[in-house]
Amino acid sequence: MSMKWWTGNLFKRSMVVVMSVSIVFASGCSLLPAEEEEEVLPEINPPQISKKPEYEVTTATLETKVQVIGKLISLEEETLFFTLDGKHLKELYVKAGDKVKAGQVIGELDVDDMVKALRLERLAFKKEEIAMKETLRGRDDMDPIEFEEKSIAFEERRQKLTDMEEEIGKATLTAPFAGTIVTLNVQKGDLIKAYAPIAIVADTSLFTPAAKLTKTELEKVAVGMEAVANLSSAGTYKGKVKQLPNKADEQNNGGGTGGQPGETKPERPEDFLIVEIKDLPKDLNRGTPLSINIITKRTENAIVIPPSTLRSIGSRTYVQVIDEEGKREVDVEVGQQTATQVEILQGLKPGQKVVGR
Repeated sequence: MSMKWWTGNLFKRSMVVVMSVSIVFASGCSLLPAEEEEEVLPEINPPQISKKPEYEVTTATLETKVQVIGKLISLEEETLFFTLDGKHLKELYVKAGDKVKAGQVIGELDVDDMVKALRLERLAFKKEEIAMKETLRGRDDMDPIEFEEKSIAFEERRQKLTDMEEEIGKATLTAPFAGTIVTLNVQKGDLIKAYAPIAIVADTSLFTPAAKLTKTELEKVAVGMEAVANLSSAGTYKGKVKQLPNKADEQNNGGGTGGQPGETKPERPEDFLIVEIKDLPKDLNRGTPLSINIITKRTENAIVIPPSTLRSIGSRTYVQVIDEEGKREVDVEVGQQTATQVEILQGLKPGQKVVGR
């Protein structure tokens, strides 16, 4: 029994010693200084030399264009106006959109004062006629010069009546041909200035794209050139320049003002560049804004490069060509140019590569 007790006690003491040694070893390790972690250095990339862009020499159709802003007008239209000044519009018989016949009355001015004056003048002239009859009866007894003077005075009074009648006739405005009132600028009671636009009558079946040109634009275009009209509300239509304006308006590219400040100059089809288009829709309105591209020059299968590849020194024009032999300079002859392409007449062939700047 004593042996058994001694053996068990020895085992317990052995276990205590082992555990104590483990604890001391673990605590001893924790007292050692921590090893430093290895510093991770960033990767250093060598600087890259920027590479200039390369472009292939190609062929394309080049077009040089003149773009102008215009509107739809009719080939048969007329701006109507009174030639009397300072009169009120007494009556207006139409409104915008009305169809009218040739000779139909559009409006009348208030010329009652002129009519009254004419009536009095006619009464006075009747007295002159009676007096002239008496003069004719006594012609043989009169001095020839005296008779001639009375005859001239009588004809002057007769001409005065004719002139007054003509002035009163100017108070009535009529349609020059059958058409539609596409523009109306006045209303009843307005004070009318001589030659101020009152209305525009037009044949709506003859609408066509038109534009006013500056002197510089007029120098670039000619009758027969291809043109493309773009109507935002109706699409794009191809045609040809049919007519050039009689005079270029350097101050305006689509307006209609002229003469004295604040005065509007009546528009005529002769004042516009006219583009002939055969397939325009029928439901369009006069005055619809549009843009017109007039093709002044076209080159088919032109050898082209981007403008950024073209270089020059003094009078020399050249490009940098790159091939299997490396990079070299080649002199070139330039032709037609657009915003995105340059035509090369001599020096390059399609398929070569050129270096941009």
